[in-house]
Amino acid sequence: MAIVLYARVSSIGQNLDRQLQDSDKYDRIFEDKCSGKNTDRPALQEMLNYIREGDEVYAHELSRLARNTFDLIDLVNKILAKGVSIHFIKENLHFSPDKDDATSQLILTILASIAQFERTLIRTRQREGIAIAKANGKFKGTKKRLTAAQIQELKELAQNRIVWPISELMKRYSISRASVYNYLNG
Repeated sequence: MAIVLYARVSSIGQNLDRQLQDSDKYDRIFEDKCSGKNTDRPALQEMLNYIREGDEVYAHELSRLARNTFDLIDLVNKILAKGVSIHFIKENLHFSPDKDDATSQLILTILASIAQFERTLIRTRQREGIAIAKANGKFKGTKKRLTAAQIQELKELAQNRIVWPISELMKRYSISRASVYNYLNG
């Protein structure tokens, strides 16, 4: 039987310290530094593949596992279907594969809905703030990493296949794959 912790923060700049306070009591810790908007997270998927019947999964709070109602309930059900218990520390909720607790299921659904609502509010406020800043001329968007000359050079190198594949362009200009495609299509 393994005792597992799943910890997540939304971005690389954030730290997991708050969630890792009692890390010595876990046999294995899975950490993601990415959004909880969906379940396509490396450590989450690794954890789901790792856990076995009789294991116990801990998460500091519901929103660390998922940020939308469907994903959270689906993940809890997948974990339980494997014969694994799941504990949410902050909410003091415990789900066990051998116990069907209607009250806990109701609380899970309500709290999952609140987490999704909170994420929607954050995104709405962010969009509103950006719109106000743009209207006041204070928001210019993300600054381009490449100069106009570099963008032209990148396009020529790619078009003539002088530097190829895309990964070589990424290295040459120290930009992401998405940025390469954005510059090529822009």
